[in-house]
Amino acid sequence: MNSPGQPDAGAPAGPSHAAPRLTSANACLVVIDLQERLMPTIANAEAITTNAALLMRAAAHVGLPVALSEHYLKGLGPTVAPITDALPPGACRFEKTRFSALVPPLADWLAAHGRRQVVLCGVEAHVCVLQTALDLRAAGCTPFLATDAISAGQPQQIGPALRRLDLAGCIPTGCLSAMYELAQDASNPLFKGMLGLAKAIRQLPA
Repeated sequence: MNSPGQPDAGAPAGPSHAAPRLTSANACLVVIDLQERLMPTIANAEAITTNAALLMRAAAHVGLPVALSEHYLKGLGPTVAPITDALPPGACRFEKTRFSALVPPLADWLAAHGRRQVVLCGVEAHVCVLQTALDLRAAGCTPFLATDAISAGQPQQIGPALRRLDLAGCIPTGCLSAMYELAQDASNPLFKGMLGLAKAIRQLPA
């Protein structure tokens, strides 16, 4: 298996029939480009921001490493306040100009943590999220797409992007589903602390 950032020629071209379980020992969370000058153009921006922030807090609660990308800060401005407020200490925060977030700071961070399951959320579905997920897949990682924390300025672009990623072997999930899967068991002492976060997840319009 290649290091993150190095395409794996042997990676499957399509979805696996045996999708792996998301586990706190193997997973991390990458949050993509939820920035001040971009979010006003994004469909369901308030719910997407809320869900991403809740997912970040849940990830930190169960010990997942968290990374945050910011695209061209000069043009798109800083990350919105609810996301920066949810960013845990020690998180990887980096600027990029590539649409894919799998640039050296993130690739090095993934290699250092040894995590191969990457939960993704952010914007835009058909640009930075899509290209990041495709690059992660090519690098031998398994992207899990938190679909109720992913959006775009043009809603009609979201469905085709998610379908393409499904065909590429990425795994669709939701923030609530991911939280419960990471907890695994109601007897897990960490589960009680996640319940409030899970109950606050916003439902997107149908």
